[in-house]
Amino acid sequence: MAERFVFTKYRTSCYNCGKEVDQVIKAVRAQAQVACSNCGATRIYIPRASEVGKPGLYTKIGCYDVWDLETVAPCENCCTEGPHDLVIGCSQFTTRCHHCGFTHFFKFNVEYIAKCPLPEGEAEKS
Repeated sequence: MAERFVFTKYRTSCYNCGKEVDQVIKAVRAQAQVACSNCGATRIYIPRASEVGKPGLYTKIGCYDVWDLETVAPCENCCTEGPHDLVIGCSQFTTRCHHCGFTHFFKFNVEYIAKCPLPEGEAEKS
């Protein structure tokens, strides 16, 4: 995931290991993912739609708590770097630009559990 769009962390309990640790959140045009920094449990989401929309577009109730976050990211539509809403559930992941309303909707695709082979901090440098 060399293309940079969304990269942030959210501290919460992992659904797999149960520890309260950072969940690493990454999103680019081709996919989005949430990975536990402790056990490596990773959920991969694939793109389904991109359009200008209202807040709450595509948000569904899931089997886990829905994360409603905000981060700074560049917008593919208006080319402004600014605040984006992130709404992440067990089956969906959406990003929405505050400036123009452009929304990326990703649908859950696959889950795996693996630890990063790079030493702590090295993965963020690459």
